[in-house]
Amino acid sequence: MVAEFQRRRDMFCAGLNQLPGFRCPIPRGAFYVFPNISGTGMNSKPLADALLAETGVAGLSGTAFGAQGEGYLRFSIANSYENLAKAVDRIGAFLKHAPLVETAGRG
Repeated sequence: MVAEFQRRRDMFCAGLNQLPGFRCPIPRGAFYVFPNISGTGMNSKPLADALLAETGVAGLSGTAFGAQGEGYLRFSIANSYENLAKAVDRIGAFLKHAPLVETAGRG
């Protein structure tokens, strides 16, 4: 089971690291990943809310852990490999069409 969770973790982190604005370190001993999303130009809470509402991907805003959590999301990897791969795909599709991503850094 440990090997399976490592496989899921590695795939999910690698997938998130391919997304624009995401930087996801590999956790060593948790069922959660905590990617930095500051490169998206979006705040954590609105992004977490939009991902849930528009893609069905549940994540928690880093600000749930305090103000210093701004710029981060928290995702659980306690799901199937297939569902985690779908989540990465859905997040990627969302980012391609999110107006805030296109305007990040302007104005």
